[in-house]
Amino acid sequence: MKIDIEKLLKYVKGLEDAKILVVGDLALDEMVYGDTERISREAPVLILRHTHTNLILGAASNAAHNVATINKGKVGVVGIVGDDYQANDLRGAFENAGIDCSHLVVDSTRKTVTKTRISGSCFQSITQQIVRIDRQSSEPISKDTENKILEQLELAIPKYDAVILSDYHIGTLTDNVIKKVVELCSKTGKKVIVDGQKNLERYKGSTSMTPNLPDTQKHVGFFIKTKEDLHRAGNKLLQDTNSEFVLITCGEEGMALISNDGKMTRIPVFNKSKVFDVTGAGDTVTALYSLALASGAEPVYAAILGNIAAGIVIKQFGCATTSIDELTDFIEQNRNKLENIDIGEYYE
Repeated sequence: MKIDIEKLLKYVKGLEDAKILVVGDLALDEMVYGDTERISREAPVLILRHTHTNLILGAASNAAHNVATINKGKVGVVGIVGDDYQANDLRGAFENAGIDCSHLVVDSTRKTVTKTRISGSCFQSITQQIVRIDRQSSEPISKDTENKILEQLELAIPKYDAVILSDYHIGTLTDNVIKKVVELCSKTGKKVIVDGQKNLERYKGSTSMTPNLPDTQKHVGFFIKTKEDLHRAGNKLLQDTNSEFVLITCGEEGMALISNDGKMTRIPVFNKSKVFDVTGAGDTVTALYSLALASGAEPVYAAILGNIAAGIVIKQFGCATTSIDELTDFIEQNRNKLENIDIGEYYE
């Protein structure tokens, strides 16, 4: 099939209509920068003179941020924070991004997930990361905390059109939390899109999921080398999760959308310009794909928009986001190229 550019542009404009709730492992990326001064007398370590600190939404928070840059004020999160100053920083970052964080659950026994990266430069040289400090609780969440999350889901889900389950395996998405999201969304006809890396069978009843190729191979138990392998893997995922369709991201090979009607659609990479940083690109794909589905886009066009958005953010450093204007500009500037791309369809 060929891409209908006018239809694609219509779906881009419609992205602002959808309200998305992100449920999962929320985190804060604290980026600390300084200039290298000298070696410390106390130990053989660098002394940095602090210049500035950036607070960036990471993990599941990055998925919410990607949605918020499209439709600020129509995004919310459900997750866990600790009773610490990092929780205040995370709330501030959510509020600055226009993300509703009123449904956060505070657990004083856990740490707010924070990844602090300390970077330095010397004599205008390239800034390099020196050390990373992770604040994170590894124990399973308590029953009391789980019950509080379930309560917040009851309050939050009715306000939104779709839910993204973003699993970084830090503990928020327990079996009961997943089951509750699916049940509540099923009753009201809302979509559930999963961004997870392992144990994908836990997400039975979801609308769709966006695993990458390595995680798909781990789940299905065989290497994917041909289009037949890819189709077979997608069908197994659909069978194991009872989902309507699955979007497998394949890096430089593009994407594959497999639906429960037996069809697989291959979507090539549209933007093959220089890649600066793939950090958070998966969150971008999931966010735009979910937004498009929630606003009524056909699954193939939702996948195309996720593909285009990822191609934009990988040209930037760190967890980046994109906007409707950037998406529209890319489509208009590449109209002739996009119109001539063949979106391959395959039936087994």
